[in-house]
Amino acid sequence: MRRRTVLAFLTALLPCAFALAQGDDPMAVADSTVAAAPADRARTDTLNWRQRHSPHKAAILSAVVPGAGQIYNRKYWKAPIAWAGLGVGVYFLQENTKQYRRYKDAYIAIVDGDPTTVDEFEGRYSAQSVLNVTDTYRRWRDLSYVAIGVVYVLNIVDATVDAHFARFDVSSDLSLGIGPSLDVAAQGGAGLTLSLGLR
Repeated sequence: MRRRTVLAFLTALLPCAFALAQGDDPMAVADSTVAAAPADRARTDTLNWRQRHSPHKAAILSAVVPGAGQIYNRKYWKAPIAWAGLGVGVYFLQENTKQYRRYKDAYIAIVDGDPTTVDEFEGRYSAQSVLNVTDTYRRWRDLSYVAIGVVYVLNIVDATVDAHFARFDVSSDLSLGIGPSLDVAAQGGAGLTLSLGLR
């Protein structure tokens, strides 16, 4: 029942997150691309998207719906990774919780002193052995909570960092050149110059 409620909540929030992610001002793109040639329109749109991009919005989207910040950043391949990480964590949480309750009930049936209650193992294992297994599943259940929290936080951090790098220019305007060093050559020596051009 709880899983259905969480899934219904996430399903209801997902369209809202996508609307926020796509909710940039459409007039800014339209106004800036009116004078642009058709060939330059895609490049101008990309530049405008990068200029409008907000790390704060990416963080909020990922906090509300994990993976939505990655979609907002246009890193679509990262969203399924976030979903898979959370899904695996939830699966192990449910499995470890179920086993913990199973062995806890068996332990209580062994030590309650009532001869009418019989544990599911029918006395094949001692109370201490069942208690040890119970403690192991309790520890694994707690680690599953930690794993879900870590994946959730990493999802937000990844979306925020990616959004900060959205304006980082990695284009063909970056150039690296190597050539003779004229200052050293003028003094009768041999040398090389390494130059990085950022335009």
